[in-house]
Amino acid sequence: MKSQKKIPTSKVQRATKFVKTGVKVGRNYLKHYTKKAINPSTSREELHEDNARDIYNSLSELKGSALKVAQMMSMEKNVLPKAYSDRFTMAQYNAPPLSGPLVVRTFKKYFGKTPQEIFDKFNMEAVNAASIGQVHEAFVGDKRLAVKIQYPGVADSIESDLKMVRPFAQRILKLNEQDIEKYMGEVKEKLIEETNYKLELERSVEISEAIQNAQLGDFVFTKYYPEYSSERILTMDWMDGLHLPEFLKTNPSQEVRNKIGQLLWDFYDYQMHTLKKVHADPHPGNFLMHENGALGVIDFGCVKVIPEDFYELYFVVLQPDIIDQPEVLDKALYALNFLYEDDTEEEIRFFKGIFEKLINLLCRPFRYDTFDFGNDEYFIELYTFGEKLSKMKELRESTKSRGSHHSLYLNRTYFGLYSMLNELKANIKITKPF
Repeated sequence: MKSQKKIPTSKVQRATKFVKTGVKVGRNYLKHYTKKAINPSTSREELHEDNARDIYNSLSELKGSALKVAQMMSMEKNVLPKAYSDRFTMAQYNAPPLSGPLVVRTFKKYFGKTPQEIFDKFNMEAVNAASIGQVHEAFVGDKRLAVKIQYPGVADSIESDLKMVRPFAQRILKLNEQDIEKYMGEVKEKLIEETNYKLELERSVEISEAIQNAQLGDFVFTKYYPEYSSERILTMDWMDGLHLPEFLKTNPSQEVRNKIGQLLWDFYDYQMHTLKKVHADPHPGNFLMHENGALGVIDFGCVKVIPEDFYELYFVVLQPDIIDQPEVLDKALYALNFLYEDDTEEEIRFFKGIFEKLINLLCRPFRYDTFDFGNDEYFIELYTFGEKLSKMKELRESTKSRGSHHSLYLNRTYFGLYSMLNELKANIKITKPF
């Protein structure tokens, strides 16, 4: 993949890039409607393909928060046209990398030395590149290291980037004004944390050691090196393995699929219900899989700390008979701001019906001792309902934000986990917190 020689870092440069992209999108719409005038049966697929390509190419050059939002939206397969979700998935670990001079400049800024002066050997060609940073191979003696380098200007452009990408995200995700405000607020808080590599190092060590001490299974975690790390550079032992798409191409046995699926489930279950602190970026770019069924975890940049009072309310819905306990369910729905005291009877009936359906769908795996995530019918039902929600006028035009902001990353975590388990076609044991 061709490297990128410079990144627009000033607000003016980045805003200009957004404007140019908007012009391209406008041309795509003009081309679409011209074709449709000639041939009324013309579908919107080509329009989606053109827009997804142009928007992704632009965000890839900008890097940072804008590209991160695209990566997050790639996980929203129930509301995004396939062209967008397929293209944005590339942001997880396949974005255009930085050129060598930009890498050297970053090292000089934070260490006062070039990478060649710090390491015995440093590969200037990135191994992979995502939304916030890219990874290089390095050596100290015979020790093979992975060095994650954050893109220049990412941390400083979070707020302005989110303002620029907001209209696009609102249109694609079909969120009302209140929900997009909550969505962007929570995303901003997580991105500020995610660009702090010193915080990531601390959390990586804390969570990986806790999971190893719990002896949950065949996990592989890396060792971190504070002496080779800074606010924008993070160095760790190299970890081998395959990302999920490449792993599936090896045609692993069902036994190995189930083993890795169980590790993924137990990994998140322990964090959710014991640590109350969870790796909230469950996409294939953050895991490395092995033919023997071992699972490597390589990124703790995005961690959601779950407040105790919110935890008690959020997970009350996992109780098997919660639908048969209307008073308990109602109390939780009001406390979590799914319902409001000044809602009309019609609004209460409408939104409660939606949330009961959602609870039934999302919590269905918890109703069983084992669950086959390879059951595509379940996911079709899940995505179909999500698509139906995205088109509901009552939701888009609601003057209230429905649900606590704390639920955004937890919902995203479960959707991401379910999606990976579905790709693995894993049949696993379901551990329950109640």
